[in-house]
Amino acid sequence: MIFANPTYLYLLLLLIPLIGWYIYKLSKSQASLQVSSSDGFDAPGASSWKVWLRHVPFILRMAAIGVLIVVLARPQSTNSWQNSSTEGIDIVLAMDISTSMMAMDLKPNRLEASKDVASAFINGRQNDNIGLVVFAAESFTQCPLTTDHTVLLNLFKDVQPGIIQDGTAIGLGLANAVSRIKDSQAKSKVIILLTDGVNNTGEIAPVTAAEIAKTFGIRVYTIGVGTRGEAPFPYQTAFGVKIQNLPVDIDEPTLKQIAATTGGQYFRATDNTSLKEIYSEIDKMEKTKISVQEYSKKQEEYKNWALLLFSLLLVEILLRNTLLRNIP
Repeated sequence: MIFANPTYLYLLLLLIPLIGWYIYKLSKSQASLQVSSSDGFDAPGASSWKVWLRHVPFILRMAAIGVLIVVLARPQSTNSWQNSSTEGIDIVLAMDISTSMMAMDLKPNRLEASKDVASAFINGRQNDNIGLVVFAAESFTQCPLTTDHTVLLNLFKDVQPGIIQDGTAIGLGLANAVSRIKDSQAKSKVIILLTDGVNNTGEIAPVTAAEIAKTFGIRVYTIGVGTRGEAPFPYQTAFGVKIQNLPVDIDEPTLKQIAATTGGQYFRATDNTSLKEIYSEIDKMEKTKISVQEYSKKQEEYKNWALLLFSLLLVEILLRNTLLRNIP
């Protein structure tokens, strides 16, 4: 229960001097002339119950005054009233799904490891709008910005190499991500771009896409995925799947320039553990406080207290004029 005028409740302190005055007056109301009687020889408990009931009208009067003060304070009931802070930003994940992401230097491979870590990242960002853009030689939006992370995670499962033409168009993937988040009203807009290669196709240069992101106030975190040196890569032959070690070539200077241009940061993930740590680091850096106020309809409760006040006064009047009536 809450009160619309809580300052009136301080009037309850007035009951203290009123009770003190009653006790003082009662102590002074004893007869000044005492006459001998045989009351001392009466059986215990023989004193009239009316002697004790004589205090009831005063108790009722004090209770009525207390209830009147509560009525003046306007008691109200509400189902919910909450002022809180939550954390939320808009994030687009731009993920490379070229065939090189099937390299097995991360377990079971780069793409599946990236999907698993990204899924855990999404589950930990319940208040965020998150979208997914995938790219190879082309780019398309797998999921627009949404707070329905269940739908997003289900669409994540369908991401596989081969669903679009092979290649690595980093600039095109970044530009597509920018187009999905640029009109967001969020105070913080972030793109996490993950790739394992070098831009080798696409009409938009990565640095140009970074400049576009900068103009819209979008921060880009870039992640290069792949071990240093050579990595085992599976390829299909007439005799089944073979494993061949191929050199890892990630365009780190370009990824660093993208991050620096937009105020983000570049990370290198050489194994599953480092990839998890990178997402954890980004999660810590990207926290924006949003004030949230939740209101619900208030209902006045003074009517019940007014009814109680009326009842107390009625009982007091009845007792004073019946059982506890004073005879002149």
